[in-house]
Amino acid sequence: MDGIKPRNAIYPLRRRLIEAGALTLAAAQLGFPRTAAAQSNGMKPAQVRTGVSGATSSFGPMKRIEAGDLAIGYVDAGPIQGPVAFLLHGWPYDIHSYAQVVPLLTSSGYRVIVPYLRGYGTTTFLSAGTPRNGQQSVFAVDVIALMDALAIPQATVAGFDWGARTANIVAALWPGRCKAMVSASGYLIGNPAGASVPLPPEAELQWWYQFYFATERGRAGYDRYRREFAKLIWQIASPKWSFDDATFERSAASFDNPDHVAIVIHNYRWRLGLAQGEATYDELEKRLLGAPSIAVPTITLEGDANGAPHPPAEAYATKFSGKYAHRIIKGGIGHNLPQEAPKAFAQAIVDVTAA
Repeated sequence: MDGIKPRNAIYPLRRRLIEAGALTLAAAQLGFPRTAAAQSNGMKPAQVRTGVSGATSSFGPMKRIEAGDLAIGYVDAGPIQGPVAFLLHGWPYDIHSYAQVVPLLTSSGYRVIVPYLRGYGTTTFLSAGTPRNGQQSVFAVDVIALMDALAIPQATVAGFDWGARTANIVAALWPGRCKAMVSASGYLIGNPAGASVPLPPEAELQWWYQFYFATERGRAGYDRYRREFAKLIWQIASPKWSFDDATFERSAASFDNPDHVAIVIHNYRWRLGLAQGEATYDELEKRLLGAPSIAVPTITLEGDANGAPHPPAEAYATKFSGKYAHRIIKGGIGHNLPQEAPKAFAQAIVDVTAA
């Protein structure tokens, strides 16, 4: 529902800036422009501009702003009056998953906001007494608080992994704030109660790290071996992506955030029902228990070589009640889809916003 306000939202009068490969359609196109390769009716889609350099792409100066419980570090690029896109990263990744997506969008006239999620990079808590909460709804509350702090009434919201789940929740609970959505791996809103149902052994094996994090040994191990752990996940989740050490280290620096381990561990324990959320968010979580449908225009994406656990597209297609399309991104594309296929990700944002 659109009328819910996040706790301690920072509104414009109170805010304080702290400046410091190809696309393949796998489902019916319901009102979206097709890609050039799939064009059959003569209608040309809006195209993102090309010519961006590859792995060396980087952001300009970072910004920070107080929003809700956080001082959020974020990228703000492109024309201030352009259509706005929020790009949300996952775990164990960071804002640099969008290093090549951002210039593609800004060159097409978009204002692009890329925040560090709580527990990453330069995003910090305003109070030492605030619980280091990683339950699913709190990340969406953070996004709405950031939109309020920046006086942005509506945006296209896009993400992968944790960021896709967060985009799903924003679209489901605050549809008036979400113009459209791009979600890698589809519909990811979770239900901790359902996590108590055992899966077949092969499926359980894919979630090995979740069970590891349920133990104190797992918490200590992740704290000690953050980089080694993240690199292993990158390799498993994107088995055909040949990233170099510089690319990895650029993102791994964000895991040095003092709250990173607490947020990650709480997130995965909460999913299994092993950790409690905050009562403040109970109403939101109750609404999510019913797996609400999403009515805003949506494009879901899936890489053809995603090594991370992910649902098949047919399992979630009915969750999108508005204009909807699913695209399979070919070429050995894994879980970190925006970094591995930036043009496809940017094109999806342009297409869904136009819808």
